[in-house]
Amino acid sequence: MSGLLPVPVPVYRSVEEIPAGFGPSIAAIGNFDGVHRGHQEILGSVVAEARSQGAKAVAVTFDPHPEKVLRPERAPKLLTLTPERLRLLGETGVDAVVLLTFDQALARVPPREFVSRVLVDALGVRGLHEGGNFRFGYRAAAGVKELTEFGAEFGFAVHVHKAVQVHRLEVSSSAVRERVAAGDMKRARWMLGRPFGVRSTPVRDRGVGGKLLVPTVNLAPYEGLVPAYGIYVTQLTIGQRCFQGATYIGNRPTFEGAGFSVETHILDFEPVDMDAGTPLHLEFLLRLRDDEKFPNPEMLKAQIMRDVAKAKRYFALR
Repeated sequence: MSGLLPVPVPVYRSVEEIPAGFGPSIAAIGNFDGVHRGHQEILGSVVAEARSQGAKAVAVTFDPHPEKVLRPERAPKLLTLTPERLRLLGETGVDAVVLLTFDQALARVPPREFVSRVLVDALGVRGLHEGGNFRFGYRAAAGVKELTEFGAEFGFAVHVHKAVQVHRLEVSSSAVRERVAAGDMKRARWMLGRPFGVRSTPVRDRGVGGKLLVPTVNLAPYEGLVPAYGIYVTQLTIGQRCFQGATYIGNRPTFEGAGFSVETHILDFEPVDMDAGTPLHLEFLLRLRDDEKFPNPEMLKAQIMRDVAKAKRYFALR
């Protein structure tokens, strides 16, 4: 996907890319989908320990998500696609990210071999930080108990973190996905530590080019998770400019056969240069209502005007 922001730290996309003599390092391993507050706490501890020891702080992650390889029928829609996940990981303060291709070969690597080859030989790990439910290796055979035993054998410490709770909600990627899928942007924001957003580009089949002269932007097809169908108060960043918005997600049932759309009406519109590669960052702030079918376009237009008025009131109060 074009238009994404650069990753602020080195990304090593295989064990072979990791420079010789890389370590010592302090690391965390995980999928890190969403880079939510639980991930942020673990990675913050990684960075703090690395700084205190003069070591490198490293996040080890995977692409694609293991479920897509092991149980594709159950693979979740992701909160953050890989480029955005790498960018967010880089912003936690780590010195590098290791992005390993998750395939059947990696899935079959025994836990001890993974520890020896990746953590010890390649990264020179001296400390690991993980959540209590962390599992790894062939058939997820090992957890933090086994990891601690490997640490005693190979000479690294293992720090196990309890799940983070926010407003009595336990934070996890699956919990955030549930909130986003339900359109509950407030609780999703609590757990992420920021508004849920997607990064994409404008849709390519609607005359995108030159200067945007109308206050409506359609998101290009996006394979990650989007909120439940409905109307949302949003914030849309086009290139370097940020606008207030009201966004529709759905199949446009009022118009037969119109198909799926993520369409943002800009409230504080000014003409802006935009083409098919212009980066868009759409953040969802509040859900206003469900999607619904109207008897005619005029009634839909009247409801849109009411939605826009509510969105403007939201921004005025904020």
